[in-house]
Amino acid sequence: MKEDPRTVTVRSPARLHLGFLDLNGSRGRRYGSVGLTLDGLGVSLAATHARSLSASGPQAARAEAFAASLHERFGLPRNCRVEIREAIPEHVGLGSGTQLAIAVGVALARFHRLDLGVREIAALHERGQRSGIGIGAFEAGGFLIDGGKGARDEPPPLVARAEFPPAWRVLLVFDRAARGLHGADEIAAFQKLPAFSEQTSAHLCRLMLMQALPALQERDLDAFGRAIGEMQRITGDYFAPAQGGRYSSPRVARTLAWLESEGVAGIGQSSWGPTGFAIVGTESDARMLARRAQTRAADAGALQFMVCGGRNRGGEVEAVEAARAPAAAK
Repeated sequence: MKEDPRTVTVRSPARLHLGFLDLNGSRGRRYGSVGLTLDGLGVSLAATHARSLSASGPQAARAEAFAASLHERFGLPRNCRVEIREAIPEHVGLGSGTQLAIAVGVALARFHRLDLGVREIAALHERGQRSGIGIGAFEAGGFLIDGGKGARDEPPPLVARAEFPPAWRVLLVFDRAARGLHGADEIAAFQKLPAFSEQTSAHLCRLMLMQALPALQERDLDAFGRAIGEMQRITGDYFAPAQGGRYSSPRVARTLAWLESEGVAGIGQSSWGPTGFAIVGTESDARMLARRAQTRAADAGALQFMVCGGRNRGGEVEAVEAARAPAAAK
């Protein structure tokens, strides 16, 4: 039997959740998520051999809980230390929980030589209950659409993927004083929302299939931005009773309104927020807008801006075997 590799490193990218296609569900599938994988922001960790199971670094307690559940599920030896080197901010709409769970699970599966796929790992940690975008971000990256939740008790399947233009940039707007809905509050919010019309669901599906996806292929920023902006207005207004408005952070909302007045069509909020985003054509334009937004915001102390690209590849895994001692001379 081979020895376990002594170090496994994993990088799992953050993602934007841009909206749902079908909150009506009359066709047998519900939700249907749209998302974008981000470059420059994600989970980075290393699993190494140790005398006991432990985790260190940002969000260590959460990572250790994910690791412990996997060890208990498969009866694995508790001989691994997980070092979190970089984490996604929690509860801001960028998929921190799913990406951490996948990263920990993939690292331990490789460390212990378990034949486990990303979707199996996500299901074991009860991720992907509504959206498959986080799983797709690790598997493939790019601009992603999943097919919604059907009758099977498994994460939604990925049904479309497109390359995000390498020159385009995403301007992220963080509100450091706010957090989005999560956990029990998120479940309760979904249960209280009103019925979603079949006509609106049909419109959103057409918007993605007949405008957003072709616009990506043709590198048409304006058409793509208008499609994403329209989806955001529709879904944001639907979720407004649960989150206090189209966007959950008034500070982010004001910045997004200003960006729209500057001609940026592709604006919105990722998931429950409070993180906002704007899709811009070039790095220089994105950084210029970030500087101007930071300067003009009266409450800029709570706001933070970041420029990143789309990521057209999935997560990264590397295993480094333990060095073997040289054989004794005869």
